[in-house]
Amino acid sequence: MNVESRREGTNLVLKADGRVDGTNASEFQDAMKGEIDENDRAVILDLEDLTYISSAGLRVVLLIAKDLQRQGAKMAACSLSEPVKEVFVISGFDKIIPIHDSQDAAIGAIG
Repeated sequence: MNVESRREGTNLVLKADGRVDGTNASEFQDAMKGEIDENDRAVILDLEDLTYISSAGLRVVLLIAKDLQRQGAKMAACSLSEPVKEVFVISGFDKIIPIHDSQDAAIGAIG
């Protein structure tokens, strides 16, 4: 699992790849928290290259989304692979965190 970041104004795009499960969920959380700062108004989580996410990974996404909400920022996910999208839908996370087909769509919707 790897997390890369880039900024577009007050938007932060985090791109994760590989797998997120119980063995690396805390690393995933630390990687995301390390990139987010108090000036970010929106965080886009690009999961195009993420092949698997467990409940531990979903918990991290939820914790980060709650932290962002407290600082007045929004979170969205985009470009989910089919297996990851299925997990988001089955777990109801698509009702908590908006899902978009592309980074541009996500930035346009929440940025």
